[in-house]
Amino acid sequence: MKIAMLSPIAWRTPPRQYGPWENVVSLLTEGLVDHGIDVTLFATADSKTRGNLVSVCPKGYEEEPEILPKVWECLHISEVFERGEQFDLIHNHFDYLPLTYTGMTKTPIVTTIHGFSSPKILPVYKKYNKKTFYVAISKADKCPELEYIATIHHGIDLNRFTFRPDHGKYLLFFGRIHPDKGTRECIEVARQTGMKLIIAGIIQEQGYFDLQVKPHLDDDRIIYVGCVGPKKRDELLGGAYALLHPINFDEPFGLSVVEAMACGTPVIAFNRGSMPEIIADGITGFLVHNLDEMAEAVVKAKQLDRLQCRKLIVEKFSADRMVQDYIGVYEKIIRQKKREDHRP
Repeated sequence: MKIAMLSPIAWRTPPRQYGPWENVVSLLTEGLVDHGIDVTLFATADSKTRGNLVSVCPKGYEEEPEILPKVWECLHISEVFERGEQFDLIHNHFDYLPLTYTGMTKTPIVTTIHGFSSPKILPVYKKYNKKTFYVAISKADKCPELEYIATIHHGIDLNRFTFRPDHGKYLLFFGRIHPDKGTRECIEVARQTGMKLIIAGIIQEQGYFDLQVKPHLDDDRIIYVGCVGPKKRDELLGGAYALLHPINFDEPFGLSVVEAMACGTPVIAFNRGSMPEIIADGITGFLVHNLDEMAEAVVKAKQLDRLQCRKLIVEKFSADRMVQDYIGVYEKIIRQKKREDHRP
C-alpha cells in the first residue's frame, strides 16, 4: 500500500510548538511507517519523518513572513496531484482546497475534515461529496449534508505525556488565545475559586489578548507563559490541578483535553461540541454549562481519580488506535476502487 499524506504548510510537520493538524499528520504518518506502509509525506522542507518527504515550500508560512500562503499552497497541493498515479490513495489533511484538484488523478482521495471554519466552505465539500471520501474527527462535527466513510477520533503519543498521580496547585488554560476558547472565562473562574491560573498558548487574536487577558496578568495569580513546546507542555499539563476548557463554540475535537487526561489531570469543560465524546463526566472531569458550574466543579475535581483519567486515554485515544482505524479506512477504499475498476 502506497499512501500520499498531504499535510498543511502553516507549520512544520511535526510542529515545534503550535500546529494541531500538522501534529496529527505526523503521528499518523510515523504510525503507518511502523506498520510497514509506504508513506510519502508532502509537507514543508524542514519537516521530519521516517517516511519519504516531498516538499516545495521551505518553511511554514506562519514561521516565515516572506512566504505568500496562497502561492505556496497552490504549488504544494499541485505537487501531490501531479504525482497522484504513483499512489494507491491520497490522504488530504489540507481542508477543502485540495478537493478542487481531484480531477487531476484517478487515485482515490480521503479527506479528514478537521473542522468547518465557516459554513461558507460547505459548497466545496458538497460538490465533491460521494466523489471522494470524508472522515469526521467526532460525531459532533459531522455535517448532515455530507456522507462519511468513518468517524475517527484523534490519538496522541502516550509516551510524550507523563502520568502524575498527585493533584497540582494551579488551574490551567492551554490552547489558542481566542474568544472561542474562553481564555477570559478561565480568569473569572480562577478569581471565583481563589486559585492560581497559568495560561499557555499562541495568541491568535491580539486585540482579544490585549483587552481581555493582558490587563489581568500579574505574574503571581494569573500568569501567561506563552506558546510552549512538547517538554514544557508535558510539565504544565501534568502539574495542573485541572484543565479549564470553557469553549464558546462547538469544538470538533480537543487535543489539549486528551493530553491533559493522559497526564492524569481532569478536565472541566463546557458541554459543547465533541466534549461529551472525550470526557467521562464525573470520572475524568466534568461537563458544565456556565462559569458558576465550572467554579463548583473545580472544588469537586480533587475527588477524581487521576489514574482513571490516564486509563481512559490509553484505552480510547492512543495514536496506535488512530493509525489502525485509518488503515481500516484505506483498505476499505482501495477494495472499493478495485471493484469499480473491474466493472464490465
